[in-house]
Amino acid sequence: MTDRPVGSVPSVLYDEEYFLHVCEGFEEFGSSEGAYLSQRLAEALAVAGIAQDMSVLDIGCGRGEILLSTAHLGARAFGIDYAAAAVQLSRQVARRPGREGLPIGVYQASALSLPFEPDSFDRILMLDIVEHLYPDELAVAIREAYRVLKPGGRIVIHTAPNVWYDRYAYPFVRRVRCWMGQGHAYPRNPRALIPQNLHVHVNEQSMLSLWRLLREHRFGGVRVWLSTPPQDRRENLLFRFARWLLFRVPPFRWFFEREVFAVGEK
Repeated sequence: MTDRPVGSVPSVLYDEEYFLHVCEGFEEFGSSEGAYLSQRLAEALAVAGIAQDMSVLDIGCGRGEILLSTAHLGARAFGIDYAAAAVQLSRQVARRPGREGLPIGVYQASALSLPFEPDSFDRILMLDIVEHLYPDELAVAIREAYRVLKPGGRIVIHTAPNVWYDRYAYPFVRRVRCWMGQGHAYPRNPRALIPQNLHVHVNEQSMLSLWRLLREHRFGGVRVWLSTPPQDRRENLLFRFARWLLFRVPPFRWFFEREVFAVGEK
């Protein structure tokens, strides 16, 4: 397999260090050898509605923990990733003692050219890959996902951060934190909150843009929603009220919640 076309995020940036120490969910992965999922991955898997004997494709399978959980549900789990480190990690997860017989297949391939026949899968998962694809790449990847999904099948997408947070809410948050003397932890560019994301995040989405994307590519029954991981912060009453208001009440929550989920059907 060759790398992505010129102008794409180079696959070499997704090395073992990235998956084991940067990519969301690495703490749960490291503590359980892939047996436990982070909250966002568990939420995505729950809405996928995976059942016995289904065939499931995880596009951008990363470390492989979703493949493991999918196989434990009785489905046939297939994963593709264009990063060699991801393929290696996913295969290692599937081959750990006691897991050798699980129906898991991992392949090095591009989301832009899936090596599967049309109408092959009951479920397709695209979790934390959307923000890594440039707009033209993302359009191709969604078309490919539609092609290999069976009629009546379901696609589940998760992406973060919500681009409306980065564009509109984050500048406000940063000003408040700077006023509180915490500006060193809030760089001007929100991607720099995780420095590695400066190089690999290229196309964040909003709830609206993700809905439009799926509708434009013929998916029906599209649902999108926002979520936020638990914030274990000790704050005064004023800040607790502000957090409740901004993260729970429309229209504020459309800008402050950071996780974007979507489901569509073929």
